[in-house]
Amino acid sequence: MSLKITQNDAVDSGRLMITVHSSLNSFPINGASVSISPRDGDGKVIERLTTDTSGQTEEITLGTPPLEYSMEPGEPRPYSEFTISVTAPGYEPQVVEGTEILPGAEAIQDIRLRPLSSQEPSPVIEIPEHTLYGDYPPKIAEAEVKPVTETGNIVLSRVVVPETIVVHDGSLTNSSAPDYYVPYKDYIKNVASSEIYANWPEAAIVANVLAIMSFTLNRVYTEWYRNKGYDFTITSSTAYDHKWIYGRNIYESISVVVDDIFSDYLSRPDVKQPILTQYCDGRKVSCPNWMALWRGYDIFPADPARIFPGDPHLIPALALSGHVHQIPF
Repeated sequence: MSLKITQNDAVDSGRLMITVHSSLNSFPINGASVSISPRDGDGKVIERLTTDTSGQTEEITLGTPPLEYSMEPGEPRPYSEFTISVTAPGYEPQVVEGTEILPGAEAIQDIRLRPLSSQEPSPVIEIPEHTLYGDYPPKIAEAEVKPVTETGNIVLSRVVVPETIVVHDGSLTNSSAPDYYVPYKDYIKNVASSEIYANWPEAAIVANVLAIMSFTLNRVYTEWYRNKGYDFTITSSTAYDHKWIYGRNIYESISVVVDDIFSDYLSRPDVKQPILTQYCDGRKVSCPNWMALWRGYDIFPADPARIFPGDPHLIPALALSGHVHQIPF
């Protein structure tokens, strides 16, 4: 039996909006032509859209597997995948394969178009399987509190939310992998969209986003990789850090949570730095002393204190804006 749901077999639905911007200056592109087809199909286009002056398409509804597939780990795959092709006068065409649509969730796929040039055509962006469904390396265990030296490029007197994260899109041993400069909130939204399901209850999304932000701010505060001679903040390898995926879609439910609590992190009494909140999926990999993603879904909102082992404390970081989001630990 196939473990993937075709559009003809879809029983639930999710929503999708596409935004198109110039890769040169991030200006919205008006009048871009967008076509959508199922990734696993025969390439037949099922929707044709055009962007408005804001670079946005109208929101459309697409078929998905049943909602209950997102609420239990395992098979079948709980989301539908689509291929999106975009063209606009004066720009290179761009294709994104694997945009993920979850039942009951609104997906937002941002696509950047390169101005026409004599360079090679824009490569196809391929979004791999979600980390809760696909196979990825488990996290290599580390101490949750790091020694901090004063030999790095930056010595912080307190925790600060950075404007930009430098993501090494590969493992530590892959020196040829590209580095991307990503706005902090965009980075958190991408990782959360890659590592949890956006149709989970809001409290479960909050718990997991807090873990992702605390881990990330630990890497920033301790200059973990820069003090080891690397020129980036964090990797995209699940063996070392989070799964960040270049060009993937995010979700409105996750975006709203990140915008609300982006300056928060978890720490412990008498610990100055954000703790390195390591986690696993909790089903394929067991991690009794860490946070488990599926445990976050199972327990919230009944008993949030059981999500983070060791009773950590919620603390606001220094940021241009933001507020403390109270969670009962």
